[in-house]
Amino acid sequence: MISIVIPLFNEIENVEELTSRLTSASPLWKEDYEVLFVDDGSYDGTFEEIKKYCDADSHFKCLKLSRNFGHQAAISAGIKHAKGDAVIIMDGDLQDPPEELPRFLDKWREGYHVVYAIRKKRKESFFKRASYKLFYRILRAISNIDIPLDSGDFCVMDKRVVKVLNTEMLESSRFVRGLRAYAGFKQIGVEYERSERAAGEVKYTLSKLINLAIDGLLDFSTFPLRMATYLGFTIAIPSFFIGLFFVIHRILGFKIFGYSPTDTPGMATLAVGVFFLGGVIMVILGVIGEYIGRIYFEVKKRPFYIVEEIVD
Repeated sequence: MISIVIPLFNEIENVEELTSRLTSASPLWKEDYEVLFVDDGSYDGTFEEIKKYCDADSHFKCLKLSRNFGHQAAISAGIKHAKGDAVIIMDGDLQDPPEELPRFLDKWREGYHVVYAIRKKRKESFFKRASYKLFYRILRAISNIDIPLDSGDFCVMDKRVVKVLNTEMLESSRFVRGLRAYAGFKQIGVEYERSERAAGEVKYTLSKLINLAIDGLLDFSTFPLRMATYLGFTIAIPSFFIGLFFVIHRILGFKIFGYSPTDTPGMATLAVGVFFLGGVIMVILGVIGEYIGRIYFEVKKRPFYIVEEIVD
């Protein structure tokens, strides 16, 4: 059996077409299946609409979270309750077409434990496409593990990988595609063309995308901390030699490039130096604070989602 996990947040406009296309595409999968919708605190009637389809079709099931915990937490809740030999993650806006799943399942049957989607073409704005492309390349450059380029959450995972994610990787800050890569096993990418949203507004706002990018960069790399160290040395070493130069210059009292040690130094230079160093220090403290904040949340061990209701 295969399980299809679909997180939903205010997707009432897409529910009818989503369930219809899942049902129509299901004969192509050649497996018994369950579709596990995860309602991530919707307030537009998505859960009530999904319940109707769950009552009418035993393949459809739903988890209702007690509030909006975020896309990655909703995915984690879905794979925790999935029962299939393979678990598929896909979005509920139909940008991940159900009709593409046979190609992914064929690779899984060949023995691959993770079959992830590579977005070869995105029907989105130039700014968004460029931002995604830049993010994935920065992440790959600084990450401690090999995270595939241009791969999203859309994937098929064998139950062995799902078990590792559910029992061994329990951190509160979830970046599922990074956890999937960290788990290892035999993985392969499959290219596909990402569609436009079927209906409704984009739920991943710019601020949410920035937060997801920060989670990905900080959860799988200590490079920002190392960068702060490099930046400190880059500023400190030249500053030491410049200071040494002025000390010797003052003691010997000779002119260099027309400058005499008795001249009054300019306030502008001093002010720029102070503000520049102050900004650098604040940036470094901010980077350290991001890591400390993550330690703080991990130590408290709060659940990263809470299930209010299960429709099975």
